[in-house]
Amino acid sequence: MAYLFDDELRGAIEARLRAFPREGLHDGALKRAAVAITVVPHEGPHGPGAGFLLTRRAPKMNAHAGQWALPGGRLDEGEDALEAALRELREEVALDLAPTQVLGMLDDYPTRSGYLITPVVVWAADTRAMKPNPGEVQSIHPFPLEELTREDSPVFLEIPESERPVIRLPLGEDHIHAPTAAVLYQFGEVGLRGRATRVAHLEQPVWAWR
Repeated sequence: MAYLFDDELRGAIEARLRAFPREGLHDGALKRAAVAITVVPHEGPHGPGAGFLLTRRAPKMNAHAGQWALPGGRLDEGEDALEAALRELREEVALDLAPTQVLGMLDDYPTRSGYLITPVVVWAADTRAMKPNPGEVQSIHPFPLEELTREDSPVFLEIPESERPVIRLPLGEDHIHAPTAAVLYQFGEVGLRGRATRVAHLEQPVWAWR
């Protein structure tokens, strides 16, 4: 289905996230981080609609250079996940959003590389000032929300290194893996479809364990 970027969509996503019994994890051994799932206007082949933002990480980054990513990073001292997600949006893609633009949060997702990620869903009606911070972001890519409700998505793979299924999310002609794939899959399930789907058990490919 197609999604229109309007008050009805915003209200529906916000209501579904509010009704969702979010699970927060408290593993002190993991470093806390937050990512922003940013809902934006998106001009598609069939006219205006709604989308979400992904970035390509800068090629000179120390970790996961060149990969698809949601804007995000580690929490600074004294920050909560909401504050960190909004700060990372400012720093990475120059979107300065108020806390009133936060629609809700999804489950914490523990990564193999030692992070506990809190996904924060935000609404960005005005993206005219958006631009990549070249030190962190190579490019910014809006995708239509329909990519998160495709019939061929998600794909679950088996690997010999783990008993847990590896999630792969088709995206245009490409695909992404967890953790980004896991939190976007949950956003599609909870925020767009109203399904109480958990993802913390979903595995990452072995190359992402470092």
